[in-house]
Amino acid sequence: MDIAVVTLFPEMFAAISEYGVSGRAVQKGAMTLSCINPRDFTHDRHQTVDDRPFGGGPGMVMKPEPIFEAVDHVRQSASLGESTPVILMSPQGRRLDQPLVEELATHA
Repeated sequence: MDIAVVTLFPEMFAAISEYGVSGRAVQKGAMTLSCINPRDFTHDRHQTVDDRPFGGGPGMVMKPEPIFEAVDHVRQSASLGESTPVILMSPQGRRLDQPLVEELATHA
């Protein structure tokens, strides 16, 4: 199983790839985990990935362009098909529960 994670904090995923059950899976070659930083796909010298909300207001939002380019990079570099799932973790999304995990496991 190959997992690519687009994240602003790739260092945080060392715990997943080095320890516990998932760490053993990586050591045995049953799973690979690569982290892609969307800052690597920005086009300004400050590697800006966030912006002010459209219409003003407090807070910041992620720019879509670096994320789209990072996902495109993963799809092209791994020769993934269109049927390969791309999962966006979001508070507005579906809860990650056992039935969803079992559904996703069928894609492995």
